[in-house]
Amino acid sequence: MSLTTAARGLVLFLLTVPVIQGQKGYDVKYTSTEICGLRGSTVDISCTYTYPRRVDDHDTTVQESFWFIRESNGIYADLKSDPDYSDRVEYLCDNNRCTLTIKDLRESDAALYKFRFITNQPRGSFTGSPGVTLSVTDLQVQVDTLHEHQFYNNAKLTCQSSCLPDHSSFIWYEGQSKATEGATYSARFSSSDSISCAVKGHESSHSPSVLIWRRKGYDVKYTSTEICGFRGSTVDISCTYTYPHRVHNQDTKIQESFWFIKESDADLKSDPDYSGRVEYLCDNNRCTLTIKDLRESDAALYKFRFITNQPGGRFTGLPGVTLSVTDPQLQINVRSLAHYSPWKELTCHSSCQLPDYLSYVWYNNGQEVGGKTKYLLLRVFSPTDSYHCEHGSIRSPPVYAPKLPSVSVSPSGIVEGSSVTLTCSADANPEATCIWYKNQTLIKGAERIYHLSPISSEDRGLYECSCQNVYGTTTTSKYLHVQYAPKLPSVSVSPSGQIVEGRSVTLTCSADANPEATCIWYKNQTLIKGAERIYRLSPISSEDRGRYECSCQNLYGTRITSKYVDVLYAPKSPSVSVSPSGLIMEGSSVTLTCSSDANPAADYTWYKDNEDSVKATGHNFTITDIRPEHGGHYYCQVKNTRGSQSAMFRLNVTVSTEVLKTAITGTSAAVLFVMVLLTIIFLMRKKRTSEQPSEPGDRANHSEQLEEVIEPHYVSVHFVKKQTDGIYSNIQPGPHRNMMKQKENEEDVVEYSAVKFRSRGQETVEDPTALYSVLKKPTR
Repeated sequence: MSLTTAARGLVLFLLTVPVIQGQKGYDVKYTSTEICGLRGSTVDISCTYTYPRRVDDHDTTVQESFWFIRESNGIYADLKSDPDYSDRVEYLCDNNRCTLTIKDLRESDAALYKFRFITNQPRGSFTGSPGVTLSVTDLQVQVDTLHEHQFYNNAKLTCQSSCLPDHSSFIWYEGQSKATEGATYSARFSSSDSISCAVKGHESSHSPSVLIWRRKGYDVKYTSTEICGFRGSTVDISCTYTYPHRVHNQDTKIQESFWFIKESDADLKSDPDYSGRVEYLCDNNRCTLTIKDLRESDAALYKFRFITNQPGGRFTGLPGVTLSVTDPQLQINVRSLAHYSPWKELTCHSSCQLPDYLSYVWYNNGQEVGGKTKYLLLRVFSPTDSYHCEHGSIRSPPVYAPKLPSVSVSPSGIVEGSSVTLTCSADANPEATCIWYKNQTLIKGAERIYHLSPISSEDRGLYECSCQNVYGTTTTSKYLHVQYAPKLPSVSVSPSGQIVEGRSVTLTCSADANPEATCIWYKNQTLIKGAERIYRLSPISSEDRGRYECSCQNLYGTRITSKYVDVLYAPKSPSVSVSPSGLIMEGSSVTLTCSSDANPAADYTWYKDNEDSVKATGHNFTITDIRPEHGGHYYCQVKNTRGSQSAMFRLNVTVSTEVLKTAITGTSAAVLFVMVLLTIIFLMRKKRTSEQPSEPGDRANHSEQLEEVIEPHYVSVHFVKKQTDGIYSNIQPGPHRNMMKQKENEEDVVEYSAVKFRSRGQETVEDPTALYSVLKKPTR
């Protein structure tokens, strides 16, 4: 066996006997199998491990590695999850090496530590054996030599521990003050000197103090220098003492022994604060102080003193026993034994060291269950389970999963824009952590109380409060209703796409609102009576096109959405107009305009009767430098994708001014000639008649002859100063032949002929100078 020095913490003795365990390529090598640590120091326990890189053509990876001290039925408890090691252990694992660090060593840490790793391979878990045994001890001040004098002692002191290597350096203290440094300490000590030591570099861990000045053979040793007790419980403080049996041929007898806490050295039994609560049980050089019904005021430093019959035979044991008093407290801690395992371990834990002669008792829902130790192993923890442990008269609070959470909403009536608070609470021990979900989505940052300010309509939905502790999870849901004004209505048209005249069309309006909104329809800002969310147009016509508005209202407000409904239809009957209006003169310009209502917009095409070619396209057809041959029938064709329509227009063109003048002059001369001739004939006949009276019969024949000669014509001659404008001549189809025959049979047939002269720029007015001549033609 060889001794080495630890890498960290206080100086430790390590038993360096490396152990190799291998099976099918799995190995764990511990740096040492035995380690000794000083109480209060830090210790490192290390190992290296190996495993096959590939198994059955699969790469090997380490999924989990940990240290443990307890194993039951193949279940291993990770040391990090042990409440007795809380915040005191660390793992440093890298490159197939893993080091366990334990800080602030306690006597209870003495145990057998093992390392285990788990891979992804079948049967790829491995535990290193035999493990590392850790022992924990204290430093002790040892008196090597002592020379007694009446009022002082000369002594040589050493600081010893089974864990210390040779040639360690120490710091020596008198009381709380540093006295010197060195491997040993030699000095003259008075009766009040109390000495302790610490390893250099780790001065925070002192040895118990020792009173050096004493007679040889006198000593007191306390079972423990620190004791913790529960308020209301009973605690025992014990020590053993020795003294020389004979001094100067005189037997030594104990005259008095007692415990005290104050510098007055007054017997504790005489202290009124302890009256009726303390007892001594002293026998065979052992004395135990029992304090009943512990109080917080009992926390103090207790010392034992005995007095003999020898001169200077008084002796007080140092440093004494420190008693701390806390509330009765047993707590159950739970931990999962490994990430891959469903097993859980319950630990009955106390902040005070409990006496070993009492066992633990475990209960579930009031019924005692197995196990007499502070640990209870469970495979399944039901939501209805409630466990507690007892140690003597002390009982732990029960531990259980959260009960069904209670969810409250404040205020009860929720209106958009207000502030709302959701509160979740669940009875659980240990206390549960609660989180919120909305529509199964986690709300980050939300805990027991969740504020929504200001709340909006988007916040409505199903909220779930999930409360969890180490024993289980429970969830309660609540739907949150938010009242709000209608959102902008959504308007849809069915069927979708183009709307064609004659089909059935449905307008649908919907608005998100709470409470539900009432919706009505307007067309071009005029209310459509009887139309609600759904408005049907069957069949739809061109007159139905326009802007439709859906107005939705509830008690919190009104919102409106509009939509233009466009209806496709064939052209309506077109209308044709001419510009300028009035007479159309040869050489002028004229524009024909064709108009029709159609959707989509129609194409316009102009044609002339008896001509195949297109004359023009578009609404307007303009003819410049118009001539008589431009007269005739014109057709306007209006066409779109839905259909077509046509309209006819008769265009009459008046001849030019020069031709008109020639015609009028010739006509006028002929008319005058006829009138003069008729006048001469009339006068000549009248003269003959007067000169040669005829017979009655002759008169009748003459009358018939006259009627044959004279044909009745009405001639209207209208003279105008100037002739500048064209003349419109309206031409209509001639009468049917039957109608002509009917007129020939009539007794009188009258023919009218009108010739009109007008100056340019002059309106058509009747000229008072016009001459009218009427001739009556006899019946044939």
